[in-house]
Amino acid sequence: MSIINIYMIIIMLLSISSYFYGRNFIKNKTSTSTEKQHSKDTYHGAFISLYLILPSIIFLSLWIVISPNIIDELLTIKIIYIFGQLGIDELKILKSQVIALSNGVLIAGNLSEEVNYISDYYLYIQTVSKKIYIILSCLGSAAAFLYARKKITIRFNARFNVEVIVKSIMILASLIAILTTVGIILSLVVETIRFFEIINIADFLFGLKWSPQIALRADQVANEGLFGAVPLFAGTLMITVIAMVVAVPIGLMTAVYLSEYASNTLRSIAKPALEILAGIPTVVYGFFAALTVAPFLRDKGADIGLTLSSESALAAGLVMGIMIIPLISSLSDDVINAVPQSLREGSAALGSTKSETVKKVILPAALPGIVSAILLAVSRAIGETMIVVMAAGVAANLTANPFESVTAVTVQIVVLLVGDQEFDSAKTLAAFALGFTLFIITLGLNILSIYIIRKYREQYD
Repeated sequence: MSIINIYMIIIMLLSISSYFYGRNFIKNKTSTSTEKQHSKDTYHGAFISLYLILPSIIFLSLWIVISPNIIDELLTIKIIYIFGQLGIDELKILKSQVIALSNGVLIAGNLSEEVNYISDYYLYIQTVSKKIYIILSCLGSAAAFLYARKKITIRFNARFNVEVIVKSIMILASLIAILTTVGIILSLVVETIRFFEIINIADFLFGLKWSPQIALRADQVANEGLFGAVPLFAGTLMITVIAMVVAVPIGLMTAVYLSEYASNTLRSIAKPALEILAGIPTVVYGFFAALTVAPFLRDKGADIGLTLSSESALAAGLVMGIMIIPLISSLSDDVINAVPQSLREGSAALGSTKSETVKKVILPAALPGIVSAILLAVSRAIGETMIVVMAAGVAANLTANPFESVTAVTVQIVVLLVGDQEFDSAKTLAAFALGFTLFIITLGLNILSIYIIRKYREQYD
C-alpha cells in the first residue's frame, strides 16, 4: 500500500472522528448556555468533518493532474542533461526504460549506469512529490479544521453551510460528467475531421471494401488502404437484427407474464434471476458463444446439409439476444406495471378476459415505453464488442448470409487500436471515424426513444 493510500485512510478516519468531536463540542457549549441552538448537533459535526477532509481531496485532485506533467518534465530535463540532445524516439525509449526499471519490470543489471541513475532520480522526485502533497494537504486540513471549530457557536447556521457544501459537491460531480461527455465528443469530432481530410467521406460511408492496413509497397492495394465501411455497418445490422428477433418476443412475453400472470412468490424469484443474467460480464457470453453455441450450430447445420462457419453472425446474434433479454424484460415490466390499475378494472368491468385486457388495453397503453425499451436494447446491441469478437470474427465480409463470418463496427475499432499506434495515419484515425458514426447512430436511437415516451405518455397519465 502506497503512502498516499495510507494518508487518505488516516484522513478519512480523522474526518469520521471530527464528526463526533463536532457533535460533542456543540453539546458542551449548549449545556452551559441559555441560548437556543440554531442547528442540530449532526450538522455541526458534519460541518467540521467536511472542512477537515475537503482540503485533502482538493489537493489530491490537483496533485493527480499536475504532478505527472512536472515529473515528466523533470525526467526529460535530466535525460537531456546526461545524454545530450536526443531524437523524439530515442527520448521515448529512454523514458520507457527508466519507468519500467523504477516499476520493477526491468532488471538494473541489464541497463547502463546512466539509466540506473536516472531511474533512482525518477523514484526520488516521485517520493518528493508525494511528500509535498501530504505536507500541503495536512496544513490545509489542519487550517480548515481550526477555522470550522472557531465558526461553531450556538447560533451558527451549520445546516445552511453543510447544505451549501453538499450542493457544491453535487454540482461539481454533474459538471465533471458533462465535461467528460463534451471531451469525448470533441475528441471524436477532431480526429474524425482529420480522418476525412485523408479519406473521402463518400468512400468511407458507401465503400464496399474494408482493408485498413497500410500498404508496404506502392504497387499494393491503395497506399492508404481501403476504408469502405459498408461491410461493417451491414455486419452490425445483421447481428443486431438477429439479436432483436430473439430478445424482443422473449423479453416482452416474460415481462407480460411476470406483471400480469405470475404469483408474487414466482415473481420474487424470477425477477432477481433475470437481474443476475443481466449482470453476467459480456466476455462470459462471448466464451459461451464461441465454445458452445457456434460449435452446436455448425454441427447441427452439417447434419441437415447446411454449411455454417465456425464464426457466424447467427451464433453472435443468438447469444447477444440472450444477453439483451433482461434489459427488455426489466424495462417493459416497469412500463407495464406503471399502467393505471383503473384501466385493468375498467376492462374487466366490460367483461374482458385477462388475455383480452393484456392485448387490447395494457399493451397499447404501455406501447410507447415498450418501443423505447426496444430502441435502448438496439443501442446496447450495436455497441456490443466481446460477443462479436469471439463469435462472429474480425473479417469484413459483405454478405446477407447469417451463416457466414462477419464483423461489426465496435470490433474493428478494437482491432485498429490494438498495440502501439501513431495517431497520424488513416488506419488509426479510422477508429475515431467509426466511433463517431456509432455515436451518432446510438444518440439518434436514444433521442427517438425519449421522443416517443414524451409524445405518447400523456395519453395514459
